[in-house]
Amino acid sequence: MFASARDAAGCGADEVPGATVGEVLAAAEARYGERFSSLLPSCRVWLNGEETSMEAAVAVGDEIAVLPPVSGGCGAEVVSAVRWSR
Repeated sequence: MFASARDAAGCGADEVPGATVGEVLAAAEARYGERFSSLLPSCRVWLNGEETSMEAAVAVGDEIAVLPPVSGGCGAEVVSAVRWSR
């Protein structure tokens, strides 16, 4: 997770259960609460470095990146993500 999504979740990476991207994000919303949930609709979601749909299947070791809107800045962010787990 990046920037405001990382702040809302309280962590940059975690292992979250689910069989699809949508299930993983729903589990993340339940885990991280309202602040994270309210930010999620404005975020882009990528699976293993590619834009994805909520219906996309995930496998062990896949990486789902939650990317909030970004404005300005010139520094590089460190990549963090939510990983799928069983």
